[in-house]
Formats: sequence, structure tokens, C-alpha cells
Amino acid sequence: MLFSYDCKKTIQMADYSKAYKISVAPMMEWTDRHCRYFLRLISHRALLYTEMVTAGALIHGNRARFLAYHKSEHPLALQLGGSHPEELALCAQMAEDYGFDEVNLNVGCPSNRVQSGRFGACLMAEPELVAECVAAMAQATQIPVTVKTRIGIDEQDSYEALDHFISTVAQAGCRTFIIHARKAWLQGLSPKENREKPPLRYDVVRTIKQDFPQLTVIINGGITTLEEISEHLELLDGVMIGRAAYHNPYLLAQVDRNFYGDFHPFLTRHEIIEAFLPYVAEQLVQGVYLNHMTRHILGLFQGQPGARAWRRHLSENAHRPGAGIEIIREALRQMPC
Repeated sequence: MLFSYDCKKTIQMADYSKAYKISVAPMMEWTDRHCRYFLRLISHRALLYTEMVTAGALIHGNRARFLAYHKSEHPLALQLGGSHPEELALCAQMAEDYGFDEVNLNVGCPSNRVQSGRFGACLMAEPELVAECVAAMAQATQIPVTVKTRIGIDEQDSYEALDHFISTVAQAGCRTFIIHARKAWLQGLSPKENREKPPLRYDVVRTIKQDFPQLTVIINGGITTLEEISEHLELLDGVMIGRAAYHNPYLLAQVDRNFYGDFHPFLTRHEIIEAFLPYVAEQLVQGVYLNHMTRHILGLFQGQPGARAWRRHLSENAHRPGAGIEIIREALRQMPC
């Protein structure tokens, strides 16, 4: 069954210009629920994304495990991988049923494993299929349906090709595009190299916004400082931060105040860990291993005296059998207040 682009149900978009100015990118094996809980202690406002979950995994696997999250994680978006409109529609409905604030379609990941499943960045070559997927998802749910993409793939990297892709998918009902400002090479580069070697083309994303002013355009790729975020927000609707937010999570501490006008007192690094400990204790009782949580907090003291000792103590001790929250407390005692 193919879904008509002139779907009767319109996507009810949140006001991204106010609520979703800053987001943390979906990162495989990184932005799991423990990571997201930790990041939410630092920023109340930034939009958080799950790791990409394939439609097949949700439909045929343990959906409760893939969709589990703590209520404090809102605003929270579920990212999906897939290319079958009917399957994605079903998963979009699941996202709404589980209370996610947005459902996002991955059209940007360049890994071979993703390509073999016919989803991710390779779908940029099939804008009509992406449009069918978006239309199906929009018909199935009331929450926003968004698309995360690249500026191009392989030799198909002209502005005309990107313009056609955005135009086609927008006609299907998508009003928000998160654009990684690099092209992707589907062959010859690893996912890591695809995040580093193709040059950043912020100008291309800005031109898309100029040509599609009615759309919400969020930029992603290589953004590491609050100053850079501010510069991008002068011309674009939002900024998505990736590895910078993971390796230096305290970057998010100023986000609420600087970009949302929310002047609630933000926590110090020590206070963040103290606030994280009850969650860790609760998860340990449920059988979660300590290092599954501590790996996400290694970068909290990035650039601070004692940061190396903090990382070393957690890395060397959190994986030991029976390791508990005392390991985190011992590491914290090594850090200057």
C-alpha cells in the first residue's frame, strides 16, 4: 500500500523556534536512556533523541526495552530507521502511544550495516520513497514527524539534488529538517570518517533555509561551542549538537539560560553527580551494571583539574563485579570543589 502525499491529517508541529532551539543528536551506543537521564540533569530544555531504532526491531523485538525512558527525559524524540511506509507508520503510532514528543526518520547514517537494510543516508537517492514514509507516519500520529538528513551522498551532492529532496519530502508533510552539513560517502569511508572528512558546508544549510523559509531548519555537524551555536541561530531555527555534548556534557549547563531565557539555578558538576547517584542506585537494584552508566559521565569534568584522574578511576573500577555507587563517590572525592 502506498500513502498519498495529500494526507488528510497535518503534522502538529511544536514551536521549535522556542522549545527546540538546541538538541542533542541521536548517537548509536551513546544516547541510551542512562545517558539521556544524565544529560537532563544538566539542561532542562534541550531536546534529547534516542539512539536510532529500526522499525523491524520495534515490530518484531522487545519494544518495551527499546522504548523505555524516564519521565524526566522530556522533551524526547524517538529516531527510527526504515524504508517501509507501513512499518514506519506502525512505529510512529508506538512513539505516540509511549509518550514521545517527536518521531524522527533517519536519512543520514552512512554505515554499511544501515545501507544493507535500505535505510539511512542511502535513502537520499530515493526522495519519493522518503516522502511516502513521511506521509504514512504523519497519517498514523499527531506528534511531529521530522527528518534528519545530509546535504548529499556520493556524487549526488549538487544543491539541485538537495533542493529536490527537501521539496519532495516537505510536500509529504514534513515541516522540520535536521541537516548534517556534510555529504556522506556511502563507499570508502567509515561512519567515523564520514563525520570528519567530508568538508562542512554550513552555507548549504543556510541556503535551504533561505529557499524554504516556511520550514524549520536545524543544523548539525562540527558545532562545539556556545558562540558557534549563537552564530547559527542568527540564520537558522535550531542547532543539534553531537559528540561535543557527549565528550563535554557540561557545555549544556548554559544552554537553558543563554537560548531559552530560563534562569533557574544550574547545578555544579559535583551537584550533578550527587543528583545522578539515586538514579544509579535504583538501576543497580534492577540489575544494570555500573559501567553501563558511568561511561556516560566520563567527560563531565572535561578541561577541569583532575579530569584525567576522574576518568581513570571510573574506567578502571566501574566494570568490576559488584561495583556500586561508592566507585563514583571515590572518583568524586578526587575532584577539587
